[in-house]
Amino acid sequence: MPDEDVVRRIRGVVDLELRRAARLRGAVVEVGDDVARVVGLPACGADELVVFDSGALGMAHELSPTHTGVVLLQGAEQVRSGDGVDAVGLLPSLPVGRELLGRVLDPLGRPRDDRPPPAGKRQPVFRPAPALSERAPVDRPLLTGVMVIDAAIPIGRGQRQLIVGDHNVGKTALALDIIAAQVPEKVPCVYVAIGQPSSRVQGVREQLELCGALAGTVVIASDAGDPPGLQYLAPYAGATVAEHFRDAGQGALVVFDDLTKHADAYRELALLLGRPPGREAFPGDIFYIHAQLLERATALSDASGGGSLTAFPIVETTESDITAYIPTNLISITDGQLYLDSALFARNQLPAVDVGRSVSRVGGAAQPASLRAAARNLRIVMSRFEALEALTRVGLDVDPSTREALVRGHLLRELLRQPRFTVRTLAEQVFALTAVSEGWLDALPPEAAAETVWAVGRQALAQSPNLFGEWGQTRGPQGDWKQQLKLLLERVLETER
Repeated sequence: MPDEDVVRRIRGVVDLELRRAARLRGAVVEVGDDVARVVGLPACGADELVVFDSGALGMAHELSPTHTGVVLLQGAEQVRSGDGVDAVGLLPSLPVGRELLGRVLDPLGRPRDDRPPPAGKRQPVFRPAPALSERAPVDRPLLTGVMVIDAAIPIGRGQRQLIVGDHNVGKTALALDIIAAQVPEKVPCVYVAIGQPSSRVQGVREQLELCGALAGTVVIASDAGDPPGLQYLAPYAGATVAEHFRDAGQGALVVFDDLTKHADAYRELALLLGRPPGREAFPGDIFYIHAQLLERATALSDASGGGSLTAFPIVETTESDITAYIPTNLISITDGQLYLDSALFARNQLPAVDVGRSVSRVGGAAQPASLRAAARNLRIVMSRFEALEALTRVGLDVDPSTREALVRGHLLRELLRQPRFTVRTLAEQVFALTAVSEGWLDALPPEAAAETVWAVGRQALAQSPNLFGEWGQTRGPQGDWKQQLKLLLERVLETER
């Protein structure tokens, strides 16, 4: 049986020849700012690719009885009024498959890493989301290796978790840390750069390569200098690449960096094509396009292959205003948000995740039982600590129980501070949280206690890999693991003295 992609391409070529033979060709009547107005393409479908006589490539984006609004994707500077236009009968597409891992491509699958074009089977960038009958509950954990997330804001495979914060507070850095944590689990990742400077895309690629995550990651990049049409296609292309792994029964992860720029590109296209502006000049369907995109992230049932696609869209706020139009839309679409606070970032509390304002609406069901037990009431403890700390700044005397809460709060805050690309394993996190709650570290200064607890955790795992028994969704560490770890901690402290 012939390959569907080959059949589709042959059909497009034949259709193109028939159109030319029958003179059913369009003509450019107006062009400018990366869009063109074309007449004479009555049978052209929505989002269908069109080719100009100059060789330029476009996409039919606005259909009306009198004309077709075309978004130019390539060769916009070569298009002139009067040029002929042909619809090719194909939708925008790009290759998918494992051979894309480690590559940097544009939204149409063209290489941006000085390597040959990939030869995988092509898939359209616009694909329908799985039906409700094909979906499964989010009940498997996606460990990010970032302790503040795994312990306080757990995320499950198939979840859509928004990363929100002001400019330069570490949103991209946090997303790259999460990608790096997937290397041991061999979770294929896709990073989508939307409207970013090419130097920043190159920096992301170098960071992924430095931490060993590039070999398991596909980078889809639409630079700031690209036409807005390519920036509009970028997140859909990234979702298509990630869906290949999901549909093969694997767990996949995709980062959209960021949907603020995606919304800006879509607004630019809409206004240039004459669509009526709405709130903040965005077109009325801006909510729909992001919902359509993020609905593609889900966990599939066993009957549908059992794969999952977890999405981390990023949105930028201005002066911490999460009530702005686009952030509000995305918060209502997603399953929770990781809120990065500028004040925490300024105090070097990195990653600057605000535990009080961050939330995960479904991931708690997927959190490993051992970590759930160790992190019980963590959010309440941190909130109480911050309130007590504010009181002590004015010089009030406190009772012993309050002083104990302050000591453990300082220690927890120090434990939640995490260097870049430092993956905290599940066992390390459970041990650290248990050591704090049991009071094993109360006599140590917070900085020294944090260094000690991580060192002891690594030593315990190296000396006794089976100390924690089987770790999973229902079973936690077995036996007298607490007593063994306490003795190990005491020996380390005695040696240091």
